[in-house]
Amino acid sequence: MESNSTKIAKIAARMAICDRKEEEELKRLYKNENIQVTAVNIGGNINTSIGKILESALVAAKRNNLIREEHLHEGAVIGATRDAIMQIYNRASNQNIGGKIGIARGGEHISVCIFLNIGLLHLDEVVIGIGHRSLPL
Repeated sequence: MESNSTKIAKIAARMAICDRKEEEELKRLYKNENIQVTAVNIGGNINTSIGKILESALVAAKRNNLIREEHLHEGAVIGATRDAIMQIYNRASNQNIGGKIGIARGGEHISVCIFLNIGLLHLDEVVIGIGHRSLPL
């Protein structure tokens, strides 16, 4: 049987890889299942964009009511986002990136997934990272 944390992680990954049109459909679908989701586009040089990526994830989670404006909730999003960044950083270091952050929350579980294209001249690399935290309801 699939755990709820695994289910939420898969949904965050789906949000990170979907296009804008599909994103709105998924928001409606998951709302019916009591799962809150959001996504935000990101880009730039990974070395200079880490702060912006963390901020974007936090703002998106707050704006879409995935978390409350509390230290514990904000720390969970920042921690999960940082975990995802660390998984992709070595492959993306000193490169220009473009992609999306997908965030999903169901019950006490929150997952952040980062899906990126890494520009290497005409050769594009693809990388994905995911982080998870538990939060009180």
